[in-house]
Amino acid sequence: MTQGHAERAHAKLSASGSKRWLTCTPSARLEDQFEETTSEFAEEGTLAHEVSEVLLQYHTGAISKAARTRRLNKLKKHELYSDSMIEYVSTYSDLVIEKFNALEAEKGDAMILLEQRLDFSEWVPEGFGTGDALIIADEVMEVIDLKYGKGVPVDAEKNTQMMLYALGALNQFGALYDIECVRMTIVQPRLDSVSTYELSVSELLSWANDFVKPRAEMAWQGEGEFEAGDHCRFCRAKANCSARAKKNLELARFDFQKPELLSKEDLGKILYEAEELKRWVKDIQEYTLAQAEHHGEKIPGWKLVEGRSNRKYADVDAVKNTLLAEGYEPEQVLSKPEVLGVSALEKSIGKKAFNELLKDLVIKPVGKPTLVPESDKRPELNSTESAIADFE
Repeated sequence: MTQGHAERAHAKLSASGSKRWLTCTPSARLEDQFEETTSEFAEEGTLAHEVSEVLLQYHTGAISKAARTRRLNKLKKHELYSDSMIEYVSTYSDLVIEKFNALEAEKGDAMILLEQRLDFSEWVPEGFGTGDALIIADEVMEVIDLKYGKGVPVDAEKNTQMMLYALGALNQFGALYDIECVRMTIVQPRLDSVSTYELSVSELLSWANDFVKPRAEMAWQGEGEFEAGDHCRFCRAKANCSARAKKNLELARFDFQKPELLSKEDLGKILYEAEELKRWVKDIQEYTLAQAEHHGEKIPGWKLVEGRSNRKYADVDAVKNTLLAEGYEPEQVLSKPEVLGVSALEKSIGKKAFNELLKDLVIKPVGKPTLVPESDKRPELNSTESAIADFE
């Protein structure tokens, strides 16, 4: 069995982060100051790749049916697994096999490699990555990548991650096959999206030698100019970067052509720029909250407090049975046929009866920690004032 996806090493100048470090070359070294984090979305994507690997290994004869069943059953125990995942991933695996069969039929011979480590360090210092599926035949090579996310469609055209993977594949297998063109395909099954880009080997090598190599050297040394853009959202320094802050503050200083009323052109421009401003503010909020909550950092002018929360039933069936036993009509208690929401039920039977009958059946969960201005009246968490409030 291949090494677990989550356990694999990651290059400093990774293919997945190449759009960022090729554009903003000093960002690769700037990120060294920040720890790597993961998310549920990333873990879900890792699981989907592990499922796809099992399916493709079975389709290519690398493992038996019994091994496929055994490994899938193990993956199905993961908390992020769902039946829809295997349906989506099967769309990807079926496409890979279809492309392999088509190329084999066309060329008479083809090779398929799964989860192949691809070395492109000839152009990028210590550069390597892992290709999900690689199909090679005379004249043609195709790199196929699974993207399990459903947020934004990813286009294969001039996609730097895919082009670096293609370079790595060409570097390792170009001597075995007379490859003339390279195809790169990105499959996003949850968006029903398949994108393919093709270019010649000479075009790929020109890009690698003339553009990638010099900029990769700059990125490795931490040299060059910071440049903010869409790529910032995947940078570990995104909340602290002064270049990004400067760009977004410039966006906020909108140049009004007509001070009395905004034109439709003005509104359209503001809407477009507001999306980046919202992302920037959200990144700062998440970063400062994490620093205050998990590292005890004090943010000047702000404090960590318990967030607001809503009441909920400790036991819905007990609430229903208690009130019906007291003689309340079903329409006063139920709503097709669930129990009414907390506020609606309180209004239906009256606050006094609600408190008397359900005092032990309605709870108010602890709110999630949140940062608020120091002027907020809520007690600060991890403070004497907070401890007194808890005691009371």
